[in-house]
Amino acid sequence: MVPHLITALTGPINELEARILESMPAIERWFRLEWMEHTPPFYTSVDIRNAGYKLAPVDTNLFPGGWNNLTEEMLPLAVQAAMAAIEKICPEAKNLLLIPEKHTRNTFYLMNVQRLMQIFHQTGLNVRLGTLDEEIKKPTKLALPDGSELTVEPLVRTRGRLGLKDFDPCTILLNNDLSGGIPKILEGLHEQYLLPPLHAGWAVRRKSNHFRSYEEVAKKFAKLLGMDPWLINPMFAQCGKVNFAEGTGIDCVKGHAEALIAKIRRKYKEYGITDKPFVVVKADAGTYGMGIMTVRDPKELDELNRRTRNKMSVIKEGQEVTEVIIQEGVPTFERINEAVAEPVVYMLDRYVVGGFYRVHAERGIDENLNAPGAAFVPLAFDEASHLPRPGAKPGASAPNRFYMYGVIGRLAMLAASYELEATDPEAEIYE
Repeated sequence: MVPHLITALTGPINELEARILESMPAIERWFRLEWMEHTPPFYTSVDIRNAGYKLAPVDTNLFPGGWNNLTEEMLPLAVQAAMAAIEKICPEAKNLLLIPEKHTRNTFYLMNVQRLMQIFHQTGLNVRLGTLDEEIKKPTKLALPDGSELTVEPLVRTRGRLGLKDFDPCTILLNNDLSGGIPKILEGLHEQYLLPPLHAGWAVRRKSNHFRSYEEVAKKFAKLLGMDPWLINPMFAQCGKVNFAEGTGIDCVKGHAEALIAKIRRKYKEYGITDKPFVVVKADAGTYGMGIMTVRDPKELDELNRRTRNKMSVIKEGQEVTEVIIQEGVPTFERINEAVAEPVVYMLDRYVVGGFYRVHAERGIDENLNAPGAAFVPLAFDEASHLPRPGAKPGASAPNRFYMYGVIGRLAMLAASYELEATDPEAEIYE
């Protein structure tokens, strides 16, 4: 169930891509064996950067929004994958409660909620929306740009169960990343399935844990293919006590940035890469492209202006940044109409169901594209003639980039599975 999609690009297949395509049977078997031992997150989206010489995930989201950016043609795959996921968790499920973000006035986000409801409705479930917004006391209609509307309802908690008035769900799906902390109403729900689990939210989760797990997965995968794991793994470091507003802990960030840039430089030399190395400093928790900066020279950290300090000190829902991850910067050489682009891969259960390019005309190849002004170009379905022909010279056959993106996306999803197992507060400990 990996859709073969074709991107807007038909550059020559590089060595990494050729190796991944040649090893397809071994790769699929390896994933099958991994999924026998690990449970995939319920749904995942992964931001990927393709530098030509390196292809790596730079962010993994366990509460993905943006489902409205997938094309209609991708829906049957999403519905099929959703069916597989629900059957595994609660085969007799009838009702699904979807809990969106609190800031439900954002119409782009609401279109994403509508698309999720559509997917799960087509799997044969009654889907209703419950909100964590305590100001909503009765069913409230929210208008969408296409003239339709969504109804959000106040949550009703009775002992160990959560639902709505006259609506008792078997499964509760969170599309809220819990950046602002874990609401009391969601705790102790032992009689229902809460997906993803509470410890997948940013109140608990850390990017550094995720990339530690990803490093482990990348090493295993690279061993399978007989390649250097660096080609698919962004190096990183972490600082635990930073206050950008007061300027404390910046020395830790600077030290790690220097060490990381030196490591990247050595790798570039080994591979004959002439790019200038850089690192990306970002909040260790949280999404929405907030609290991120590109550092090309560690000395820049000595002279951070007030605007940058303010930008780095708070993220979504006003949460203060005290922990940061310093990550190897992977430039993106993907382009759509001259604008810089990066692929985003969407998965439900263990299946790749689609994706799109995030495109930003005003950003550079070494900058964060998840920012106001970004546009989304769906990865369109491919025709048989565009499947890579085994044995064809690089460039002679249109590259099926999406298979490669799907592999990297699934590696990041597998890492998320390792990460959730390692951080599960209710995991059984075997001595």
